[in-house]
Amino acid sequence: MKAVRTDRELECPEIDAGLRARGVELVTLPDGISEEALALEVAEADLLMMCYTPITEPVIAAATRLRGIVKYGVGIDAIDIPAAMARGIPVVNVPEYAEETVAEGAFALMIALARRMPEIGRAIQSEGWVWPAQRWLGRDIAGATLGLVGAGKIGRSMARMAGQGFRTRVLGYDPHVDTQTMAAAGIEKIDDLHAMLRQCDFLSLHCVLNDATRHVIGQAELACLKPGAILVNVSRGALIDEAALVEAVLAGRLGGVGLDVYSQEPLTRQDHPLSPLFGRDDVILFPHLTFFTAEAMRRLSDDTLARCFEVLDGKPVQIRSHDPRLRAQTRNVVFA
Repeated sequence: MKAVRTDRELECPEIDAGLRARGVELVTLPDGISEEALALEVAEADLLMMCYTPITEPVIAAATRLRGIVKYGVGIDAIDIPAAMARGIPVVNVPEYAEETVAEGAFALMIALARRMPEIGRAIQSEGWVWPAQRWLGRDIAGATLGLVGAGKIGRSMARMAGQGFRTRVLGYDPHVDTQTMAAAGIEKIDDLHAMLRQCDFLSLHCVLNDATRHVIGQAELACLKPGAILVNVSRGALIDEAALVEAVLAGRLGGVGLDVYSQEPLTRQDHPLSPLFGRDDVILFPHLTFFTAEAMRRLSDDTLARCFEVLDGKPVQIRSHDPRLRAQTRNVVFA
């Protein structure tokens, strides 16, 4: 059997070794591979694994032997799921491996910005010491108000860390999560996004990307935030109108921005919507690695291999995600 794994820059030695141990011919492909080259590689593949590379209808049409598409990660926006469903090819992701891990990463960005750690760290490296001066003045998270856009598992983990750990007031905007579920997680449900934003000292994004959430934070929403508010996004880059974000940062309306995700990845120092934010003390640009810990990668490897073996063994593929796009599948899947 043949398996193709895209995005080989993301090293997954346990996944690769596990497949080869089963006698699978594994081909790994680089980020940025063209649609045509990918279609040629998957033409005789039984299994396709992807992380970031778009899996388009022409690619799926070329894969005449394909038994399943496994996203070794969470987001499925880059996969043409209707095209796969039309062929009876199951699509599965690994939704649970990094819920706590990503929430920890979001909190790390938030506290680093609140305490001005990046710029103080750079200053002490260049100057040897810095004295308490107004320019280094940080702020407390305890007693502040954190707003969450999205109150799924990662958002609720973030709420627990902030509320129970730092006595932060946590507000949540999520039309798909009810008041009782939010309350159990220590979140006050707010139905009006703009009303929530006006109360936020900190804002963290934790929702899926779809037509309803694309640019959910745009120029009007950024204007609603308290002056000096800190914004963190570890979810999907296109949740934010990046041109509006750059404008708000350059105008000094935000107290800090921490980003781990971008509308175009990889992020580049030039010719990217967010290129103007490079080198700023009030911005942390992280390379989509808040998920990347030893423990999370071990869980990812175990779950990915389990799904791959289901595909290769001809068994129904277990869908653990509650994403309606995956739950709409009716062939060769079983729902957990």
